[in-house]
Amino acid sequence: MKQFVSFVIKEAKHILRDKRTMLILFGMPVVLMLLFGFAITNDVRNVRTVAVTSQMDHLTQVAVDRLAASEYFTVIATVGTPKEAEWLIRSQKADMAVVFAPDFAAKRSGIQLIVDGSDPNMAQQWTSYAQQVIANGTSSRIHVKMLYNPRMKSAYNFVPAIMGMLLLLICAMMTSVSIVREKERGTMEVLLVFPVQPLMIIVAKAVPYLLQAFLVLVVILTMSFTVLDVPLAGSLFWIVAVSLLYILLALSLGLLISNIAQTQFVALLVSAMVLLLPTVMLSGMLFPVESMPQILQWISAVIPPRYYIQAMRKLMIMGVGIREVLPEVAVLSGMTILLLLLALKNFNKRLTL
Repeated sequence: MKQFVSFVIKEAKHILRDKRTMLILFGMPVVLMLLFGFAITNDVRNVRTVAVTSQMDHLTQVAVDRLAASEYFTVIATVGTPKEAEWLIRSQKADMAVVFAPDFAAKRSGIQLIVDGSDPNMAQQWTSYAQQVIANGTSSRIHVKMLYNPRMKSAYNFVPAIMGMLLLLICAMMTSVSIVREKERGTMEVLLVFPVQPLMIIVAKAVPYLLQAFLVLVVILTMSFTVLDVPLAGSLFWIVAVSLLYILLALSLGLLISNIAQTQFVALLVSAMVLLLPTVMLSGMLFPVESMPQILQWISAVIPPRYYIQAMRKLMIMGVGIREVLPEVAVLSGMTILLLLLALKNFNKRLTL
């Protein structure tokens, strides 16, 4: 046991002495949290809006005033016909037009939205926001209630996704590079001649990254709650427990990559191709999985971050219990066992060669 602890301390000192590794481990999470929380956002803000009405009665004026007073829309003009509004949109002077019917005040209905659809995702959001703002102020027959994210903040969506990406990259990439570095320098053989089981050496090299991944998790959760104002609606215990399972999965994947790669460059390249791109594009981080073509949905089914991100969104944002995330936990557990068995099997084969 003392030898195992000595190996853990040795590896921890190597990590602490490497300034680039420390920068990646703790600098990258902070930068990405700030970028995705504040800079990279799909929140609706300052949509240039044109009000189209043939007569400005009291109820129409109330609706226009509500649009102008909201933080989402900026009423730049009031015109009399839809053609004038379309001309403003086509000339890139406006993003959306709200057309009120002549009998809007009498019927409390009859609203048309003309939207710049060059960006379909944003156009859909503008339409949804405008309907909510107008409906809440002009009609008692329409009630809109936004669950879990009443302010429609994109950070609610990005924080669980960043957790899934960072924990996977830090654990898998850094672990694989650390082991490959030993092979590249020829020191792995030196370590293996010590009177310690080879598996213990690998576990000892993974333990510091496990602890640092846990610290990164604490940093992310603290920043999300204090800086980005993202709630932790669910049980903190289960959030940490599911995250530790995911970290173990990432460490197993890093060990498997280290068996394949012979150099640090190859380890980084494989990590980027196998981990980074699929995580960003196919895990549901940026694009809903349900909106993808069927073949991409099948591919995304084997990407671990997809299930972790789904579980974190349910636990953190929706505040559900562990029972509601059991399907995701079961998949992550199965993937962890499979990856760990494959990694250890390949590692044992390499030792016997």
